[in-house]
Amino acid sequence: MSINRSLEQDICILTINRESSLNALNREVIQNLKEQIQEVKNNLNKYKGLIITGAGPKAFVAGADISEFVGLSEIQARSLAEDGLAVFDELEQLEIPTIAAVNGFALGGGCELAMACHLRMASSNARFGQPEVNLGLIPGYGGTQRLVRYIGRSKAIELLMTGDMIDAQDAYRLGLVNYVVEPDQLIPRCIELINKISAKAPLAIAQIVRCVNAYYEHSIGAFSIESDRFGHLMVSEDCKEGISAFLDKRKAQFKGQ
Repeated sequence: MSINRSLEQDICILTINRESSLNALNREVIQNLKEQIQEVKNNLNKYKGLIITGAGPKAFVAGADISEFVGLSEIQARSLAEDGLAVFDELEQLEIPTIAAVNGFALGGGCELAMACHLRMASSNARFGQPEVNLGLIPGYGGTQRLVRYIGRSKAIELLMTGDMIDAQDAYRLGLVNYVVEPDQLIPRCIELINKISAKAPLAIAQIVRCVNAYYEHSIGAFSIESDRFGHLMVSEDCKEGISAFLDKRKAQFKGQ
């Protein structure tokens, strides 16, 4: 299984288990996430909350599995983005607290997954970024929208355009993460926070999720624009060069085509 599931103090913990690939998101992981999130949604009374993390000390999720991008048509690329968006939306809409326990790199789709959770707890070695521009692409799982929500237009557009990473302390300063803790305290602190929330009225917690999400409902069309532009860029010559350069471990030569 690409995702390990455990239960601690009535809290569901999902661990993305592709450590040798830095827990990169592929189709199997997205499908497994969909199934696991649906199970939690169908049994909300069983769980105090949900924690998502990555296997090993190096990465939460270091991005998408770029090898799966090779040869995609525009329609296939848009479908890929839409499938991921749908799963992340289900996560964002869950009516129990969800926390991303970020234990290392949260890049590309990993940063997008973390942002789809209600809260983010980062280990001191965490790194965040949306480096898709280095492939001649843009984020496809909601990154152009959620990053602006969390850190504001100016810094978000800088990170999206440069592809730069930020460390845990900068992510905290910008408002992207709620807490920064030492690596060995990551899961315990997530459990502590969920237990604190679970002592509150469950119906009120559910309505907080609904009301906060409602604040952003006017931007739903922007997610569709993102997946459309993701698909459009996938068939550009620059994107083909970017993907090839990434897989060949060389610097891309973009020509604006």
